[in-house]
Amino acid sequence: MSPPPDVARIRLDNALLLFDEFVQATVSAPDAATLRGLERRFAERLQIQPSYWSQIKGRSRQIGERLARQFEQLCRKPHGWMDQPHGDGSGAASAPAATEQLPGHLPQDDDERFIVGLVLTYYRRHPQRARTRLLDLLGEVLTPSPPAAPSPAKAGTAVPKPEPVDEMALWARSQAGVAPLKGKR
Repeated sequence: MSPPPDVARIRLDNALLLFDEFVQATVSAPDAATLRGLERRFAERLQIQPSYWSQIKGRSRQIGERLARQFEQLCRKPHGWMDQPHGDGSGAASAPAATEQLPGHLPQDDDERFIVGLVLTYYRRHPQRARTRLLDLLGEVLTPSPPAAPSPAKAGTAVPKPEPVDEMALWARSQAGVAPLKGKR
């Protein structure tokens, strides 16, 4: 027998469903810039600060009883709607358009949602610096090194051997400047 679902998780999933409904009702094909503006407008509709909405999405804040009732009232949902599971519990149950566009690219669990939220928060606060640092980090890790083109060697000259990769140094460079993740509460 499985344990009862966590009310905080259900409320977060439902808040994300409310946001998906808001996005679908507002625009037909949202891009990243439009979504940022919509998140601000959605927070205004819920009568909360955009930063508070970001904290809710990033799991650093939970939706309490009073805030859940406020969401229900302002989004015209029945009393208790935020406390009941709706859809498949992934937070994207009512967003078929996003699922069709990016199959397999949506976060699959709480840890992935946390990382995506963390990266988005960093990017939204410091877009240029985040872009540069993330591309550097991910470029090192995800880009395969190009195969060495054979160079014509002259008779009697040695072809230099490629340097061995020091995996520990690569890992240390990747970790440099990355703050540790907060543990779950």
